[in-house]
Amino acid sequence: MGRKVTLATCALNQWALDFEGNLQRILKSIEIAKSRGARYRLGPELEICGYGCWDHYYESDTLLHSFQVLAALLASPLTEDIICDVGMPVMHRNVRYNCRVIFLNSLSLGSLELCGWPPPGCRDGLINITSGVPVTFHSWDHSHWKILLIRPKMALANEGNYRELRWFSPWSRSRHVEEYFLPRMIQDLTKQETVPFGDAVLATRDTCIGSEICEELWTPHSPHVDMGLDGVEIFTNASGSHHVLRKAHARVDLVSMATTKTGGIYLLANQKGCDGDRLYYDGCATIAMNGSFFAQGAQFSLDDVEVLTATLDLEDVRSYRAEISSRSLAASRVDPFPRVKVDFALSSRDDLLLPLSEPRQWKYHSPAEEISLGPACWLWDFLRRSQQGGFLLPLSGGLDSAATACIVFSMCHLVCEAVRDGNQQVLADVRTIVDETTYTPQYPQELCRRLLTTCYMASENSSQDTCQRARELAQQIGSHHVGVSIEPAVKAIVGIFSLVTGKLPLFAAHGGSSRENLALQNVQARVRMVLTYLFAQLSLWSRGARGGLLVLGSANVDESLLGYLTKYDCSSADINPIGGISKTDLREFVLLCRERLQLPALASILAAPATAELEPLADGRVAQTDEEDMGMTYSELSVYGRLRKVAKMGPYSMFCRLVTLWRERYSPRQVAEKVQRFFSKYSANRHKMTTLTPAYHAESYSPEDNRFDLRPFLYNTSWPWQFRCIQREVQQLEGCGQQDLDGVD
Repeated sequence: MGRKVTLATCALNQWALDFEGNLQRILKSIEIAKSRGARYRLGPELEICGYGCWDHYYESDTLLHSFQVLAALLASPLTEDIICDVGMPVMHRNVRYNCRVIFLNSLSLGSLELCGWPPPGCRDGLINITSGVPVTFHSWDHSHWKILLIRPKMALANEGNYRELRWFSPWSRSRHVEEYFLPRMIQDLTKQETVPFGDAVLATRDTCIGSEICEELWTPHSPHVDMGLDGVEIFTNASGSHHVLRKAHARVDLVSMATTKTGGIYLLANQKGCDGDRLYYDGCATIAMNGSFFAQGAQFSLDDVEVLTATLDLEDVRSYRAEISSRSLAASRVDPFPRVKVDFALSSRDDLLLPLSEPRQWKYHSPAEEISLGPACWLWDFLRRSQQGGFLLPLSGGLDSAATACIVFSMCHLVCEAVRDGNQQVLADVRTIVDETTYTPQYPQELCRRLLTTCYMASENSSQDTCQRARELAQQIGSHHVGVSIEPAVKAIVGIFSLVTGKLPLFAAHGGSSRENLALQNVQARVRMVLTYLFAQLSLWSRGARGGLLVLGSANVDESLLGYLTKYDCSSADINPIGGISKTDLREFVLLCRERLQLPALASILAAPATAELEPLADGRVAQTDEEDMGMTYSELSVYGRLRKVAKMGPYSMFCRLVTLWRERYSPRQVAEKVQRFFSKYSANRHKMTTLTPAYHAESYSPEDNRFDLRPFLYNTSWPWQFRCIQREVQQLEGCGQQDLDGVD
């Protein structure tokens, strides 16, 4: 009797609504899995249509095209003799569900039963369907094509970036199965009128397999607990899990704990790459057994298809479980799951000499490494799928724009490595972008010169130091660098205002008011935005190359949180790779780049104070720094952001937390002043979040208004009631007693 099973799980770079491309990537993953001897293949969540379809799930087209792709998969010879587990939306009784569709094409398939159901009828004949893609069809007995089970998702992700309850309903009938009437295009293929739909498990000749879908692993009582007690030995989880800094540990711990407590084999598949939005899905497909890992997929990679396989012994699961007496007692009381009986084995009788996979330690990236890889892969997907000719980055000589430039340079490193490793898809994409059919990138600097244009836009308030730092960094990464003075444009715009009003605004350093000072700063910032887009559209044209450039923003998450940016200035861009990353983490990333990417120019950038350089210089030196302007440090801003979003604190509860957290650094009155300053500025500038550039989502305290942080943008910025409560606590802590608190800001 065979006991060894070879199983496959995948990380696929699927793209929302790219049904043709998604089909080809699924087929390629199945082909690779079979070539490695796998008899079960698991793919990511909603892999047929792409996870990030969002409101396209409302459209009947999305359901139709998903079934057309399913028909093409069923009819492909690549899916023979392997159980395939694919994800797609399915409508059952006029309710949309996020589903796994598990099917099998096998010449050896004898019967399919569920709780006594008879096998569906079948007949001979050639199949003709319209799937929208060319397919090779079989002519053998159609009873060999079977949909075994449609398993709907039971716990939906509905927080943060996820809105699954907007489009889908959870299947709430535990251990219950119904008949699902297949569309005619599928009936014509399989000769099945109905298939099982619901919460069931697969019983093959040699083992039992149960499905979880993404969020279900994260719930307090995951399905694998009861399935494992009911004898399920192989758990599968199809995920659409996106990258957040430091999140991989949580996902790995959940998989490890699932198999440590109940025993068994756990397969995790995940989406990878940019699915067409702000998220980057970071792969990390894995295979674990009994608390140990036997296969680890890449967290960041330019490979569109990654397949992991492992050969494991089912007897190891059975022996592990037999030693846990508490598990056996619980198993004797568990309610059974409906079982779909499949006359097919994952193991072979001749597996004695088949080598088993060895356990391995999971390897994690540091946060700085995650920044160097995740946004770089995200940028690559955006570039190749947008069909643009590269990027344009306003390079100021400061830390944020330098970090953005380093991410592009890291992307060039990844592309060159992928080409050297023989990735033909990456090579084809590069040649399409640069519009040269014979081009092969050799070095990151050489590729960066073709893909990245950097521009230093000087005003009369710009220092030679920042200009020099920008030029040196551009030389070291190889970007096509240009310098331009914006002063004529600034003077022309201010001159128009002066001509109309008869008044000439002045900087505060020259005797002007704070309103004049701010307006003159904003003019410079907005002129830079206009010039940035002009260069993005025509820079390649001026060099005789085709296409345009995507404008990269470089406002970090902390500045966005506080609104420390000019609305519609050069923070306005097409995409922003650092818009979800804190200043603190960016500094660690730039330190990493200085060493690993050998960029000595970053040393002076790291040492320089952060400055917008929008006010007049003092004796040729910077007189304005960001932290002085904001009235708080970047490290403090990161704390405010986490408490506001992650810990869900308002002004009063934030004060109560910080008065303890910062008790060694600040008095209660100083903490109160800091909290009040933050909330005043945050609420006054909240309207700017409605226009933030779409940014790579890397932090759970992102202030991005359009998708993640659903808060109002019109506030009473004086927060009178909340601030009064804070002041009352301050007075009690200082022993001042109750006083009249009227007029507290």
